[in-house]
Amino acid sequence: MVASVQTEARDNMIQQQIRPWDVLDPRVLDLFERIPRELFVPLTHRALAYSDTQIPFAGNQVMMEPRVEGRMLQALAVQPQDSVLEIGTGTGFVTACLAELAAAVHSVEIYGMFTDKARERLDQLGAGNVTLEVADAGTGLGEGGQRFDAIAVTGSLPVLHRGFHERLNIGGRLFVIVGRFPVMEALLITRTAEDAWATESLFDTLLPPLLNAEPAPEFHF
Repeated sequence: MVASVQTEARDNMIQQQIRPWDVLDPRVLDLFERIPRELFVPLTHRALAYSDTQIPFAGNQVMMEPRVEGRMLQALAVQPQDSVLEIGTGTGFVTACLAELAAAVHSVEIYGMFTDKARERLDQLGAGNVTLEVADAGTGLGEGGQRFDAIAVTGSLPVLHRGFHERLNIGGRLFVIVGRFPVMEALLITRTAEDAWATESLFDTLLPPLLNAEPAPEFHF
């Protein structure tokens, strides 16, 4: 009985939330069909696993709405040979989705307790192509270091900084939500050359800020 209820809720999520938000990539839709989202939701909010809402968890963090997760995954257009960087492991659901799409995923999280729990959940799904790191990446990961084909930032930035741009391969894509309440914008930034990036506005949404992200400048007159 419980399984049938979850199946119906999952189907409703896909048909009534994700598809109407123009998420039509069959690879992305398949993720929401196969990966048990409830596995990544805190027990106290498990009934909301397939709801069109942000789900809170420890540290004043949230899981994004399924439709926003879907748009993000679709925009990043991750290919089977790609390497992916995720900023903000959280509960690990987006990590699991990226792991299904990519060759390798490196996910960074400031809270070690989140990383430990995410590792348990990812192991349950057999996601062996994921490495997890505990680190503060609010302002980026510094210059140099590994480059990636796609970067997913799962918390908003009050102001767009260049802390992730240099970590993209040429042709690589960065998804990030920028702004302050009540106005935030999801952006897709593509590295087109060694010193050039193209920016596309995707949609408006709201998301709590990434911890220790660079604050927007204050103006004094």
